[in-house]
Amino acid sequence: MKKNMLSRVLTLALAALLALPLFACGKKSDDNSIGSSGAASYQVGICSYADDASLNQIVDNIESRLKAIGQEKGVTFEISYDNCNTDSAVLNQIIANFMADKVDLMIGVATPVAVAMQAATEGTDIPVVFAAVSDPVGAGLVESLEAPGANITGTSDYLDTDAILDLIFAADPDARNIALLYDLGQDSSAAPIRNAKAYLDKRGVSYKEYNGTTTDEISLAVSSIVADKADAVFTPTDNTVMTAELAIYEALAKAGIPHYTGADSFALNGAFLGYGVDYANLGVETANTVSGILLDGSKPSATPVLTFDNGTATINTDICRELGLNYDELAETFAPLCTKVQSIVTAESFDDLNQ
Repeated sequence: MKKNMLSRVLTLALAALLALPLFACGKKSDDNSIGSSGAASYQVGICSYADDASLNQIVDNIESRLKAIGQEKGVTFEISYDNCNTDSAVLNQIIANFMADKVDLMIGVATPVAVAMQAATEGTDIPVVFAAVSDPVGAGLVESLEAPGANITGTSDYLDTDAILDLIFAADPDARNIALLYDLGQDSSAAPIRNAKAYLDKRGVSYKEYNGTTTDEISLAVSSIVADKADAVFTPTDNTVMTAELAIYEALAKAGIPHYTGADSFALNGAFLGYGVDYANLGVETANTVSGILLDGSKPSATPVLTFDNGTATINTDICRELGLNYDELAETFAPLCTKVQSIVTAESFDDLNQ
């Protein structure tokens, strides 16, 4: 009995030893992982700052483009995605998880995520690619757009503030009271608001700032804007206001106050107009940058930050009608000031438009 048991133990041990080489094929190599199919596999960690239409559109396009590149190149991008929902403690934990998982590259969507990733990966060989950082130099992420200088690069949604304000006065030359709606804590809003003040000061137009750090606070700020009878509202690519847009657009529209914003996703969620970066294209180019680093050996420190044409004005036709404005007339008025004027209707996400 004991002899038979010993024989079985030895047999199982021998089988385990023979199986080891098979399992070893799936381990991480010096350069990258090899999946069960034999194709190279790269671990990519993506973290987004908030759950809103702008940032979700970026993430969706990063993921779909990486999938397409993987099929073209015969490699696999294993993506781990998470959203910190503007919580810094959650953000730090997500990044710690990525590092524990030994990802090959991190993607930070929005400035706070990129800054946290850069700090966490300092002294490591993990490259960081950021997406939708409005002022990479001002945020201290890169030395210059042309030569980042560190193990980080990415895409910028720099906003041409003057161009948006030009649209306000093209539509309403008599506008004299402009509301500036934004979150003081959003790095992406700092430079555009500073530029807006300079523009309005030069034009001799009065303005007032309205702030909030949550959807409830932004809603209260909008109530004040309505009470103050602003002629128009300007918001840059501010994630806090973007998240709140679905909660505030009706109050502004009913009060007859057009909301001019820094991205088409605001217009999707009910703002009168979004002007600026095509976030779908920004997501695609972010993925292309990732591919260049992981597959082609590009150095982040020498890979220029990509910026984009800010020439598209997206008008929400639902809100346009509620404001008593004519879309065709506005499109003709805005045409000389834009490379493109397009329409959109109110929806929660871009996917909803395709259903």
